[in-house]
Amino acid sequence: MDRLNAKLYLQNCYIMKENERLRKKALLLNQENQALLTELKQRLAKTKAAAAATKANGNGNMPAGGGRASLPDLNSAPPAHGHDKAVPKSKKTAAK
Repeated sequence: MDRLNAKLYLQNCYIMKENERLRKKALLLNQENQALLTELKQRLAKTKAAAAATKANGNGNMPAGGGRASLPDLNSAPPAHGHDKAVPKSKKTAAK
């Protein structure tokens, strides 16, 4: 019986030591997470401030609709004409 108690006592000591080690590790990880979260919040705030400044500067300096005028030009690019070449071939095939 004494042998069993001694064995259980040693296991208990080992478990308590391991718990303390894990507790310290968890504390360090929590501190690291808090530091990373703070850094992330600071970067996000800077990004939002920069985006707001860019938006404010962009809206004040652009003429009305200036950013939208280029989109129709990009959509009417030559690839739309490439499909026209295929149409006569299909008409010739349909005529045969």
